[in-house]
Amino acid sequence: AAMAPGKKITARIKRTLPVKGPQAPTLSELMRWYCLNTNTHGCRRIVVSRGRLRRFLWILLTLSAVGLILWQCAELLMNYYSASVSVTVQFQKLPFPAVTICNINPYKYSSMKDYLSELDKETKKALETFYGFSEGKSKVRRSVDEWSSTGSDFFKQIPLLKFEDLSKTVTDLRSGQKRKIEGSVFHKDSSIVNSGDSNDIIGFQLCDANNSSECALYTFSSGVNAIQEWYKLHYMNIMAQIPLETKEKLSYSADDLLLTCFFDGLSCDKRHFTRFHHPLHGNCYTFNSGENGTILSTSTGGSEYGLQVVLYIDEADYNPFLVTSTGAKIIVHDQNEYPFIEDIGTEIETAAATSIGMHFTRSRKLSKPYSDCTETGADIPVENLYNKSYSLQICLHSCFQKAMVDSCGCAQYAQPLPAGAEYCNYNKNPNWMYCYYRLHEKFVKEQLGCQQICKDACSFKEWALTTSIAQWPSTVSEDWMLRVLSWDKGQKINKKLNKTDLANLMVFYKDLNERFISENPANTLVILLSNFGGQLGLWMSCSVVCVIEIVEVFFIDSLSIVMRRQWQKAKKWWNDRKRDQVGKSPQAGDLERQGHDNPVCIDEDLPTFNTALRLPLPQDNPLPRTPPPNYSTLRLETAFTEQLPDTLEVGQH
Repeated sequence: AAMAPGKKITARIKRTLPVKGPQAPTLSELMRWYCLNTNTHGCRRIVVSRGRLRRFLWILLTLSAVGLILWQCAELLMNYYSASVSVTVQFQKLPFPAVTICNINPYKYSSMKDYLSELDKETKKALETFYGFSEGKSKVRRSVDEWSSTGSDFFKQIPLLKFEDLSKTVTDLRSGQKRKIEGSVFHKDSSIVNSGDSNDIIGFQLCDANNSSECALYTFSSGVNAIQEWYKLHYMNIMAQIPLETKEKLSYSADDLLLTCFFDGLSCDKRHFTRFHHPLHGNCYTFNSGENGTILSTSTGGSEYGLQVVLYIDEADYNPFLVTSTGAKIIVHDQNEYPFIEDIGTEIETAAATSIGMHFTRSRKLSKPYSDCTETGADIPVENLYNKSYSLQICLHSCFQKAMVDSCGCAQYAQPLPAGAEYCNYNKNPNWMYCYYRLHEKFVKEQLGCQQICKDACSFKEWALTTSIAQWPSTVSEDWMLRVLSWDKGQKINKKLNKTDLANLMVFYKDLNERFISENPANTLVILLSNFGGQLGLWMSCSVVCVIEIVEVFFIDSLSIVMRRQWQKAKKWWNDRKRDQVGKSPQAGDLERQGHDNPVCIDEDLPTFNTALRLPLPQDNPLPRTPPPNYSTLRLETAFTEQLPDTLEVGQH
């Protein structure tokens, strides 16, 4: 069927009319249209400039401007999540922190003799064998029973060894025989190279109970460190088997540790202290723990308005092998924090007055995406074993304890027990010592993954401590003060206390200035958008509308052109295939239908006069055009055959 005349003209216009703008048929025509119509002057100058040099310069300037915009915008994005730190200082009444006090010696040695007798015998024998040390008569009542076979198998498997030379030839403590040992050597001192005689190197060997060929040698350049480390290893094994209730009785009571107490100028007593049992430090006592729901505060700074206590240390009942210093340990912390005495505790001397001045600081960090901190620790995949508010130390210790239970089948004595686990001891877990040392080595080298999992807390409180020490009691007041304190403790006057058994402690605020350090976002969305707009306007005289135009032209329209060209190629290939199958040549109607590929016209719209004038003339069969006018037809013919006489005369004149 023949097409209607109007549809034929429409198809011809669509097929031959050149298209400009976003619907241009090619990418080059689209880019040219964009450069001529965009508000970015650099792109327009590329098209309209005459001469290759000038056009090259505009291309270079435009690309440089685009590069600078991308660079500056990338810097803005990277700095968007930066934070500014502000410090606020205000004077106000401050809550007093919790103060936990422990005796350096965890348990009374006189009460522990029955549990440690075998270990003490081994230790004394090592001192006598290696150093020729003989205890003789001691001023302390420390009787030792005769050698018995109880527990001897335990010490046989992990004896102290003395290295004869740098080769692995050692002297066994128990047998006194020399032998060769195998295993990896781990130096436990800070100095790996032993500058002294190699005969001073002492250590011990730990082997895998399941594979006796897997052994590790732990050596120490100092005999003191070696004996103490070996002693603590066996000490933890013994203490892990003693029930908690028994250990609390073996340690110091509040009456044993505390002699006098004052806070804020008023007297206090043991009722203001809460007992807290630490695995390595025994019974500790926390002042102002907040257990009863009340937290004390102070409205005046200075040593007279803080906490003042006199501690009874009782040096005569110290374990000679477990601790080598005398005094107490304290830690200042928040009521919701766990007191890590072994990590950050401050030691207090005996026969001295120790003054600790405090400055209080609260810190608040921004969480993700500004920093890698955690608000409550709920997002950390590590169970909190301490039942206190989250901290980095709690996470690290809990993570190691979990790895200990998973790898060794039991829990390490110095940390809380996970649910369903029990502390390691050699009777039930003969391999725990080797496993513990191997695991601890990986932990120190950050191979367990705990340091990667655990994060800092976003909010925390800190008390900066300043310590000063003075001799106490003075020489002139020593006699009467010791007698009064002895009387207060309920002893007879002729058995007065020794000043080396006492320690005077004062903890107070130096001032009541609370320092609050907080992080605030350095940028907001409004500032970021404003900075983007400034960069676009500075380098390209562009706006947000210009950016939208770029997205439309370079992404949407360009993709549309590419897809349309692919569709046309596929359609042409399909039509050619159909013709080849039928065996027909292209018909005129097919050529006319190809005009529908031109998107400038719509099928329903008839061609206008203007669009028709823009059609190119055909080359082969020129269309007939309107002939030029015949000017002879423009001659005027008078309507009268004869001219009037009067007009003739006028014409003659």
